Amino acid sequence: MAGRSPAADAPVAGDPLIGDLRRAGLLPLLVLHYLSAERCYGNQLMERIAALTGGTVAVNPNTMYPLLRQLEAKGLAEGSWEHPERRSKRYYRITDAGRAEYERLCEEIGPRLDRIAGSIEAIRSEVLSRR
Repeated sequence: MAGRSPAADAPVAGDPLIGDLRRAGLLPLLVLHYLSAERCYGNQLMERIAALTGGTVAVNPNTMYPLLRQLEAKGLAEGSWEHPERRSKRYYRITDAGRAEYERLCEEIGPRLDRIAGSIEAIRSEVLSRR
């Protein structure tokens, strides 16, 4: 839209839709999704999530790395250092238990995502049809 400031497109802190999805397991779902395709490291995951969502779901290191450690502790992901003899990038891969959890999260969160997308599309259509 003409005349909009860049701040108008920035994510809103405490956005109720994103907050609800975060509580429902959106971040573990996204991380397990990317790990199901290939091994990844933390910054790579943060960048992919930001790119996928246009920055709407911004994940900082203080959220990502504890999540990765939690997934690893639960046996859903397995981490290994790029160079085991020195601290370097830690790559994570999904485990069999992680694949099962990924499927469970898809089934649980998928319908919620569909409802939110449908509601947003209905609102968008209604509002923009009267311009």
